[in-house]
Amino acid sequence: MIKYKLFALASLVFLGGVTYAQQKNIYHKGWVDFNKNGKKDIFEDPSKTIDARVKDLLSQMNLDEKTCQTATLYGYGRVLKDEMPTAEWKTKIWKDGIANIDEELNSLPYNKKALTEYSFPFSKHANAINTVQKWFVEETRLGIPVDFSNEGIHGLCHDRATPFPAPVNIGSTWNKNLVYQAGSIVGREAKALGYTNVYAPILDVARDQRWGRVVECYSEDPYLIAELGKQMTLGIQGQGVAATLKHYAVYSVPKGGRDGEARTDPHVAPREMHEMFLYPFKRVIQEAKPMGIMSSYNDWNGEPVTGSYYFLTELLRKQYGFDGYVVSDSEAVEFLSGKHHVAGDYKEAVRQSIQAGLNVRTHFTMPENFILPLRELVKEGAISMKTLDERVGDVLRVKFRLGLFDDPYVKDPASANQKVHTKADEEIAVQLNRESMVLLKNEKNLLPLDINKYKNILVAGPLATEVNYTTSRYGPSNNPVVSILDGIKAFAGKTSKVNYIKGCDVIDAKWPESEIIPVELTAGEQQQINAAVAAAKAADVVIAVVGETDNEVGESKSRTGLNLPGRQLLLLQALHATGKPVVMVMVNGRPLTINWENRYLPAILQAGFPGPSAGRVVAETLFGENNPGGKLTMTYPKSIGQIELNFPFKPGSQAGQGKNDDPNGNGRTRVLGALYPFGYGLSYTNFEFSNLQLSATEILQQADIQISVDVKNMGSVKGDEVVQLYLKDLVSSVTTYESVLRGFERVSLLPGETKTVKFSLHPDDLAILDKNMNWTVEPGKFQVMIGNSSEDIKLKKEFTVIQ
Repeated sequence: MIKYKLFALASLVFLGGVTYAQQKNIYHKGWVDFNKNGKKDIFEDPSKTIDARVKDLLSQMNLDEKTCQTATLYGYGRVLKDEMPTAEWKTKIWKDGIANIDEELNSLPYNKKALTEYSFPFSKHANAINTVQKWFVEETRLGIPVDFSNEGIHGLCHDRATPFPAPVNIGSTWNKNLVYQAGSIVGREAKALGYTNVYAPILDVARDQRWGRVVECYSEDPYLIAELGKQMTLGIQGQGVAATLKHYAVYSVPKGGRDGEARTDPHVAPREMHEMFLYPFKRVIQEAKPMGIMSSYNDWNGEPVTGSYYFLTELLRKQYGFDGYVVSDSEAVEFLSGKHHVAGDYKEAVRQSIQAGLNVRTHFTMPENFILPLRELVKEGAISMKTLDERVGDVLRVKFRLGLFDDPYVKDPASANQKVHTKADEEIAVQLNRESMVLLKNEKNLLPLDINKYKNILVAGPLATEVNYTTSRYGPSNNPVVSILDGIKAFAGKTSKVNYIKGCDVIDAKWPESEIIPVELTAGEQQQINAAVAAAKAADVVIAVVGETDNEVGESKSRTGLNLPGRQLLLLQALHATGKPVVMVMVNGRPLTINWENRYLPAILQAGFPGPSAGRVVAETLFGENNPGGKLTMTYPKSIGQIELNFPFKPGSQAGQGKNDDPNGNGRTRVLGALYPFGYGLSYTNFEFSNLQLSATEILQQADIQISVDVKNMGSVKGDEVVQLYLKDLVSSVTTYESVLRGFERVSLLPGETKTVKFSLHPDDLAILDKNMNWTVEPGKFQVMIGNSSEDIKLKKEFTVIQ
């Protein structure tokens, strides 16, 4: 083992007028001699333009060095077997550099091989990253620094970093400022720990409730995703690290919502693809300038995205203006030959991906699996040096933008202990959880529970003690978790008796087959339910915590049914039959078809997949310390037979079939309407909308229009309302959506307080893809609708666009 001294930030050394002593002094005041030639080259000169620096560095690179900038090295415990550099590294392919190292020393708990002593304390990780970076700077010929990437959709994927709720919960806050703050935390923690690139946010549009990764998406609506994704990106990159958007493109609607190996064949029309699935990427790229894009491994219209010049170059770079680098999702290149069969062998898949516009290949295999065939292709003339230079130049450009060629090391590693997971960060994470709570039903104002009234509380259900949903493969780990049972005990245990009965498991032994072939209760299952019923009879109120865990929703966990899995509905029905009030707390990563529950239970709170403060926040909400103000970001269907059922939708596509919908209608053959619509959510208070004002009744095609509306808290407690602006194009040259979301603001109001909420509609908000597939603002009438869900519209006004 070669021992490397850890050293302080080069720039601080420069400021002190002292250089780092080594065999060849490469650290100078204001610059680093990366190529170790004793002079300041253009690429080493911070005063030169990035383009000039990239050009100069490319001119000095040989084929081996260039191709090494096109692959990811997965970090320790994934592909890399060494925690720290060893003598053997001089014989590895990365002796000539590497584009990025992913998830390096983050102690991913889902992979025991990745556990490392270098993840914590945080300063130890920062020093370890500096040691690895130092090897690449000092031990490779040109010293090109590494881009250290990591996941970050729940918060930074690192041991004890600040944990956020699942993205489906982040979306439910509808709070742009809070999401920006969350992004800033992720970026600051990444920077302090030595990561320079965060794989977040996910901009996938979750249109099929069965899909496994719904939990990782903000919404089914492209506008809401774009607005929140923009804030997350700005927050991350505002801290000096790159944000890499994923998964580009049309990834989230595989045929039938099927996940796993079946993530292919989205049935999406061209116009829908642009207006729905590409809309968030286009907007976030143009408005937040992310430095990274992750290309997906699905196809569209028979064309695999990672091998598509249209997707990776025509759209991404020429139309949207993306100027960062594209990294493939794991195995996306391999799928060109192995799954999609558009390439005869893997080498041809490598060629197609590079020609299409891919910059960096990522997979859980050694980087030479990509680099070596790429070298052969260049030598054979199948890929030109000009093309390779373009791909490598994009990677280098990001590294220059990140400042890696000016200051490749973590500044003041010791300070990481004060910069990661601070008390203030934790409070923001808890606030995200609070604002993500969605109240679905509250008959006779059963909630909030009066802690002085209910002296004997029964907590039941398998999710009351479960906590695995609070962490994620793509988020922080090893943080203390408060279960919902423990949260309720901590909140109410001093004044009330809190008992717990599980009642049933999350799933039964035959699940998911039991969804299609009913299986009688076993004696043990019946005994569990009987015990819960007996305890309920002695209680004043029952809090039933049910739903799904990380085992039932997530990557490669799509479903064929959306009811509560296992025996949970039977448990609820038995508890309800006691006559005691039953409050249902639903832990869920996707919409569920809770029809009986909605009809018969008096109160339902959607907790979603909150972070580790789950129990604290749910208890605060049940007992009134937190007034739920979250809104649904996905439509709740009544049956999987209704899918697709979502917002926005084309006129008539979700209509009924009676005489009110169709002059020939006489059908009573299917269940109609949503269980809960997009944008829905109740509160412990109520709000009134008034005084809708438009700045004009007529505008030109490229003009903005200003809109304002007053919202008043009519109740006796403080509460949050999400004011939602929907826009309807009354007449257009092509069929457009019935209405589209084009503005929202979450406002907090004291009892009796009124606030004026203002919106600006820009030409892009009015634009549609016309018959020629051009974005156009067409003359005609538009209707502005203000409400607190997509179906509960309170106020309407029209304006006209003139030529």
